[in-house]
Formats: sequence, structure tokens, C-alpha cells
Amino acid sequence: MAHGHVHAALTCLVLLGASPAVQPQQPGALGTLDAEGPVSYFIAPGEPGSRYRDGDRELASWALQAWERSANGALRFEPGPESTALLRVYWVPPNFGQYGEMRPLTVDGRRGAAVFIRPDTDALGEEIGRRANDDPLFRDAIVYLTCLHELGHALGLEHTADIVDVMYFFGFGGDIPGYFARYRDQLSSRSDIARVSGLSDGDLRRLRELYGSAPVPGDSP
Repeated sequence: MAHGHVHAALTCLVLLGASPAVQPQQPGALGTLDAEGPVSYFIAPGEPGSRYRDGDRELASWALQAWERSANGALRFEPGPESTALLRVYWVPPNFGQYGEMRPLTVDGRRGAAVFIRPDTDALGEEIGRRANDDPLFRDAIVYLTCLHELGHALGLEHTADIVDVMYFFGFGGDIPGYFARYRDQLSSRSDIARVSGLSDGDLRRLRELYGSAPVPGDSP
């Protein structure tokens, strides 16, 4: 969930094309999406070698839905073609270098973002990788939370130092396996991911500051 380097910018240009209507911006140039109308999104198929699974598109969709629900009507996402989508999700292989990254974009004058997810749980270390291989639901929880985190950046949320937040920055340390396990323990089946958002009170408060009123979390513990 850390942010990337020159390679990411080159990857972004290769994936999105050098169109005058699509301008990659510098990382860190956060701001709210242009949400006056529907926010179109595109979820790409997995790149070769990314360890992408067919169900990962659904995980990314659930992450979008979690942010949409929490925005209390201020955000509305709808699918669209890659060439005009404000939000774009790509699944990248291990040589991409980071587990997740967000790159701001300008699309036809509107602020958008490309999100890059590396669905290779072995990249998070032996302990996490082993448990993810043994427990597919733990693996899906990691990929979902990574999508949620990077889409949070796409919406304009920055890192926090509070490990209960989905926007927590791993560079602060702490119990990272426990971070994922806390969410996994709320799930009885894969379909529960669509119901249990994973967003904290702090995440929702920051979303409300950017986009207006957001509801109190209503997910089951």
C-alpha cells in the first residue's frame, strides 16, 4: 500500500496511452474527484504474471460500493469504457514493485485516478503469504482491503497513523498480519465482504470532510 516511483509512471503511460485527454499527474497531488455527476470506472483484467484471480474484479467492485455507500449520496459510481473512465483499476505483476499504488489523472478536464493492485500476497512476507495460501478468504480480505485503501487515495484521502483505519500507512509498523486478520475474522463467507466495509470511524470522518455528510458505520461487527 506504499506509493511508487518512476517505474509506476511509465507503467501508467503504457497502460493508459498517451492521449491528450488523459494526463498522468505527480503522485501526492491528492484532491477530491470531480463528483458533480456519475463517476465512471473501469476494472481491467489481470496482467500476465500478476497472480490475479477471476473473483478479484468483484473485490474491486465491492470496494467501490463500500466507498459509495459511505458517501451518503455524494458519490455515484458507474461502469464505463477505459478511455473515458475517471477511476481505473489495474492488476499488476510482482515486478511492478509496490503492493498497491494510486496515480492521479486528468480525464477531459476532470480529476480522476488510476489504481494499481498487485494481488500477490506472498509479497507481504512469509507469515502473511503462508496464511493467505492456506485460507483463500484471508487472501481475498487482503486484496479487498488493498483495493479499498488505494481507492481511498483516489478519492483524496491521505495516509493515517491509526492502525484501525483502512488508510493506515504500513510504514508506521505495528502488527500487519493482525491488521488483515482483524478484518478476516469478521467474515464467515466470501459474500460477507460485500457487507462488511472495513472502513473505520476515522475513514468515514475524513470522507465526510471531503464530500459532505457520511453515515455512522452500520456494518455488523
